[in-house]
Amino acid sequence: MLDKKLLDILVCPKCKGDLEYDEENNKLICHACHLKYDIKEDIPIMLIDEAEKF
Repeated sequence: MLDKKLLDILVCPKCKGDLEYDEENNKLICHACHLKYDIKEDIPIMLIDEAEKF
C-alpha cells in the first residue's frame, strides 16, 4: 500500500489531474487521460510512455 502522504501529492504527469489509487490492482488511475500507471515495489512508475491505456 502506498503512503497516504504520497498519494495526496501525486498527480498525472500528462494532465496534472488527480489520480485514483486502485489498491486491488496496484495501479494509479487517471480518468481524464484514460491511463493507468503501474506501482512496482511500492514505487509509482509515472512515465506516460509506460502507462496502460484503458
